[in-house]
Amino acid sequence: MPVTDNSPAYRQVADGIRYLILSGDLLPGERLPIESDLAARFGVGRSTIREAIRQLTAENLTVTIRGVTGGTFVNHPEPDQISESLVTGLDFLTLAEELTVDELLEARELLEVPAARLASERRTDEQLERILAQLSTGSDDELSPSFESRRGFHLRIVEAVGNRLLEVMTLPVFRVLQTRFLRDMAPQDFWRRVDQEHHRIAEAIAAGDADLAAEEMSEHLHHLRQTYGRIDLRAGGSA
Repeated sequence: MPVTDNSPAYRQVADGIRYLILSGDLLPGERLPIESDLAARFGVGRSTIREAIRQLTAENLTVTIRGVTGGTFVNHPEPDQISESLVTGLDFLTLAEELTVDELLEARELLEVPAARLASERRTDEQLERILAQLSTGSDDELSPSFESRRGFHLRIVEAVGNRLLEVMTLPVFRVLQTRFLRDMAPQDFWRRVDQEHHRIAEAIAAGDADLAAEEMSEHLHHLRQTYGRIDLRAGGSA
């Protein structure tokens, strides 16, 4: 499959090797053909092959190992690596204004409302403990949870579903929203209500009430959408 003149040669080579990986012709852990063989196959120089491999390595599709028994191998995919790649892509889309805050928040609702329902049905006692550990405790005068703890509450609920793909899809949305908002601008009343809503969601999950858990999560995310829209970092707003 020689390259054409439509795009840079290294990109075409990367596309060709990526297709071999994603189609299953090259499996995780399998060694890629040596540079000279790839160069002959694609009709390019070895420097072009090396540039294509660098791109695939940046995408976590390949890994190069030095030494006598080394070479370039198809990487073993890890969910965390896939999530990080999605974070980068979503960040880029938001910076280019190709993705709005409303779209990100709507995606959260589409993911998390069903997640709350399923978590109430599937969670183990250990998973419930991890959810409860993220909640605020004591009176309003005590130190409130950090933003990371509040985000962790939502992540623990998604984990309790037991679907790794859902975790891969949800974490990038959380991460991008975290960078898009001036969270310190939200009033204390907002965070107090967030903590109260988290408690109600957790109680529904603990009770195994799927309908109530979904309802409480939906109401909570609607509240977040209203306030986050006002403190959108890109719009320069304030709470």
